[in-house]
Amino acid sequence: MKKLWKPLSLLLVAVFLLTACAAPAPPAAAPAKQPAQEEAAPAASEGAMEEGVDMVLLPKFLGILVFDQAHQGAQEAHEEIGNPGKLEFLGPTPENSVQGQIEIVTTAATQGMDAIMISNNAGDQIVPAAKAAKEAGMTVVTWDSPIPSAEGEDLFVAQVDFDETGKVMADMALDILGEDGGQLAILSASPDAANQNAWNAAFQEVLANDPKYANLELVDLVYGNDQSEDSYNQALALVDKYPDLELIMAPTTVGIAAAAKAMQDEGLCDKVKVSGLGLPAEMVSYTLNGCAPEFALWSFKDLGYLTYYVTYLLATGQIEAKEGQTFEAGRMGSYTIEKDPTREKGLRVLMGPFTIYTAENVEEAAK
Repeated sequence: MKKLWKPLSLLLVAVFLLTACAAPAPPAAAPAKQPAQEEAAPAASEGAMEEGVDMVLLPKFLGILVFDQAHQGAQEAHEEIGNPGKLEFLGPTPENSVQGQIEIVTTAATQGMDAIMISNNAGDQIVPAAKAAKEAGMTVVTWDSPIPSAEGEDLFVAQVDFDETGKVMADMALDILGEDGGQLAILSASPDAANQNAWNAAFQEVLANDPKYANLELVDLVYGNDQSEDSYNQALALVDKYPDLELIMAPTTVGIAAAAKAMQDEGLCDKVKVSGLGLPAEMVSYTLNGCAPEFALWSFKDLGYLTYYVTYLLATGQIEAKEGQTFEAGRMGSYTIEKDPTREKGLRVLMGPFTIYTAENVEEAAK
């Protein structure tokens, strides 16, 4: 019996080893793969892409060329990203801009839109509607003109540094008037436009505190409400009120074009120059004839593109609205979210830069 036991034992061991080698991997190995599977889960954007992110681009009001250009940029980003959701371009009339913007934000929230991008013309009056939109789950981004208090806003996409705008306007005024200076007035958009108010304040601060501009005398600040007729009439009223006026500084594309036309129509271009922020396509003739020898702007198409990109990333959870957050915005490259130096509670993305237009480059830019 002992003789048979040893060979039989060896046979059983061999069978056991062969069976073990042929068996599949033990189930215990499966949990080890689970973390890797979780890391490979679809990104927020992939899930969002299946259903789409519905977004609204809200200008101050309709009928302004620069806002149409911003819409073109947003459409470009919308198509580039491939978002199957809607991109709606909705705006109020110029006569009803403040209440109209509030109504559009409110309606977007009740209709279940996912994000809204606001060029704010309502100051802090828009805060309750913006807060309600965020409470409804919407991403709220401002562009061009922020919410002054930053309440109800995730992020502001700033076209340029607002403090820098004041110095750019002062430099253009000095270039036009020369070292001897002279009287100038500001023709702004509306009293509730946060961007206009910030630019005007920065301009006034530079004039008041930098001895380089000591001979530039600011005599008045008026509003044309970003309407051509109102701005035209305000420009003529300034000339009547201040006989020694030599420059109208209009940090608004509507205002600068209207003021330049008023000076041209009245044959005053040799006496009163116009400058500020303008669109080359609208200013080319006034620059070439000397009415508006120098003005500045940035690309509104790029501004719309960048605004759409960062809003989409926020709405899909790919980035957070927090200081130091970095992201890629397609053809425009890398950006970092930072504290807004002009608003205590605000966050911003800074686009830039300014372009200064003169007779040397305005024709090419206007094409």
